Amino acid sequence: MFVIHSYTTAILFCFITMLCWGSWANTTKLSSAKWRFELFYWDYAFGILILSLIMAFTLGSNGVTGMSFLENIEQADNSNLISAFIGGIVFNLANILLVSAIALAGMSVAFPVGIGIALILGVLVNYSVDPQGNALLLFGGVALIALAILLNARAYQQISKVTGSFSVKGLILAIVAGVLMGFFYKYVAVSMATDFEMPETGKLTPYTALVLFAVGIVCSNFIFNGLLMRFPFSGTKLSVGDYFRGSAKDHLVGIFGGAVWHLGMSFNIIASDKAGPAISYGLGQGATVVAAIWGIFIWKEFANATKATYRNLYLMLLLYVIGIILIILAKN
Repeated sequence: MFVIHSYTTAILFCFITMLCWGSWANTTKLSSAKWRFELFYWDYAFGILILSLIMAFTLGSNGVTGMSFLENIEQADNSNLISAFIGGIVFNLANILLVSAIALAGMSVAFPVGIGIALILGVLVNYSVDPQGNALLLFGGVALIALAILLNARAYQQISKVTGSFSVKGLILAIVAGVLMGFFYKYVAVSMATDFEMPETGKLTPYTALVLFAVGIVCSNFIFNGLLMRFPFSGTKLSVGDYFRGSAKDHLVGIFGGAVWHLGMSFNIIASDKAGPAISYGLGQGATVVAAIWGIFIWKEFANATKATYRNLYLMLLLYVIGIILIILAKN
């Protein structure tokens, strides 16, 4: 199977993760106006599963390094299979809430708040499991990102006074999503071998873990998204028939969105072998900067903002970037 052999390559993979995780939500804006995010999300989940299987039978099965996907899943302990599966369930609940927050409050608010909280908790949780990296630099970077979150919340409060469109529900959903998002990665990380090239008996390769993770997403989607369709945060309730009335474009956009996100997840998991889970996850969640740039400069979510608000936004982006650099430098 394909593995990476240098920290530099691991950092490159984490930057690709950042771009994918920060950009996939744009696909929610490419669907037709009548295509609600609850319907979009079904195809998003299927896109994750499809790409995970493609990668498992290609990169995860070819070459002389490590263990092929089918060989690995045959020898895997049930506890590790279940752990990766639970990771998918936890992520799915968090992500559904995050997408709901995006629909209510916009990308430039939901991402910095939700993913910023996820980054802080994720680094803490993953570092406690596998303490790789300079703690001072790592947590110094996390502290700057926490300050950036507060600045973003302040900017949102300022623009809401101008537009009168403050969404308490959207902000609360982003916070809850962030808390849940901070824990999913641990379940995937602990299921995997500590050495991808020579996996311990019973442990998963990254490709096997990602397939079980994706299965957890799709299976739990019948519960979480099914309930959301029946009891939506906004709008009227939806039925299964509404999903099948979608156009080919609507379905393909959702699948593409899921594939983009999962490409980032795959690269991040592969990079964790050399970077360590805490650094890999923390750097990948720099996606917040990418998402904020999309929301501020492309989708004009702060078009009516004052100069003071824009100063907070620019300072928020600067602190995020400095925080990410400290996380990169934290590798021992």
